[in-house]
Amino acid sequence: MTTDPDGPTGGPDDRLPDDWLPVRPELRGIAPYGAPQLDVPVQLNVNENPYPPSAACAAAVGEAAREAAARLNRYPDREFVALRAALTAYLLTDGGVGLTPAHVWAANGSNEVMLHLLQAFGGPGRTAVSFAPTYSMYPEYARDTHTRWVVGHREDDFGLDLEHAAAVVAEHRPSVVILPSPNNPTGTALPAAAIRSLATALEGTGLLVVDEAYAEFRRPGTESALALLPEHRNLVVTRTMSKAFAAAGARLGYLAADPAVTDALRVVRLPYHLSAVTQATALAALGFAEELLGNVDLLRHERDALVDWLRGRGLRVADSDANFVLFGTFDDRHAVWQGLLDRGVLIRETGPDGWLRVSVGTPAEMAAFRQALVEVLHRAPVAAGADQGEREGPR
Repeated sequence: MTTDPDGPTGGPDDRLPDDWLPVRPELRGIAPYGAPQLDVPVQLNVNENPYPPSAACAAAVGEAAREAAARLNRYPDREFVALRAALTAYLLTDGGVGLTPAHVWAANGSNEVMLHLLQAFGGPGRTAVSFAPTYSMYPEYARDTHTRWVVGHREDDFGLDLEHAAAVVAEHRPSVVILPSPNNPTGTALPAAAIRSLATALEGTGLLVVDEAYAEFRRPGTESALALLPEHRNLVVTRTMSKAFAAAGARLGYLAADPAVTDALRVVRLPYHLSAVTQATALAALGFAEELLGNVDLLRHERDALVDWLRGRGLRVADSDANFVLFGTFDDRHAVWQGLLDRGVLIRETGPDGWLRVSVGTPAEMAAFRQALVEVLHRAPVAAGADQGEREGPR
């Protein structure tokens, strides 16, 4: 059985059948993607925003959903015009330059946005590239679209070696390169120079997709790739409302790109792929953008304090521009993960061997995490600064 590289996903019953069904050969024995969903007091494993919408925001979303429900006998707006206009207005406040609704696309989470991109620009005989460690769903998008998947590597500090990246692009001539910034699971952001370099290297041959799912959490001085869109027609920047907007349950992801890109995505999307309720919910939430994003500074503060605390205990910690922190290294990271879980704290077993990832929560949640980690390390000391082991990342 092949398991999710980010951690346990369930028991053997989760596997696709191996015998009588005509399942595609590459899917046989594969377990579905997913982090553990456990009922524990402190859940810090899937990078959610711990602050729920206010009562006023929840009421507005509920009213919007009620109004949409009254028209459920009709198909939704296939082009989601109002939503694209609202997303455009927001992006123009967070690094976007000269964007119009024609530059914007949306789908059910940034996961579906990525799948649309590989459906349109990947496929048989084509190659997609990323650099590990990185988000473990990327190779699954490639697999599901019959796109060849090639993985380069990152530096020891999880930064990107531009010479290595250029060499990988030159050798494999990908139609799509996916680079998250900040990177998941490391939290590492890309400098603008790296994005410019790769976009230039791919001109005329491929797209550079910069996945900015965590962009709102970036530190001051870290530029969004949105600012580079006017320079590079082959640049695509993806975002989500799941993280900073505290709307993981709404399942709304989006991108900004040249209108030629969004036109291509129309060809592969399913009819009416965004429901009327999804559109209404996202529109209502965008009306509370200032309020919802108001907690981002609190989470940045908690993140930076956590980084300092972990380093103060002699642990290795990756620099983070996201709402999570990758730390280690441990001889037996699973034992540490289990010890925390036994104390009611759920984090994520992911990244290179020996590392763990913790989402940034409320002050009370972070205090519980710190106390639990102190107890775990006191009871069963583990090696800090151990060898990172396998660097290949998700497969």
